[in-house]
Amino acid sequence: MSKRSDIGPGGKAALAGAIGSAAIAAAVMFVNKRKERDKKKRFTTPFNEPPETD
Repeated sequence: MSKRSDIGPGGKAALAGAIGSAAIAAAVMFVNKRKERDKKKRFTTPFNEPPETD
């Protein structure tokens, strides 16, 4: 049979907290990267050309 490690309720809570905080950090990094990418896409028109008007 396999060994069973008893972490206890405090250890399980600490492990869950570490996993949860890592997931939140990854989500925040993803959102920031996405905002930067969208910001770069926004300014695709060259500024040295006059706008076309009728």
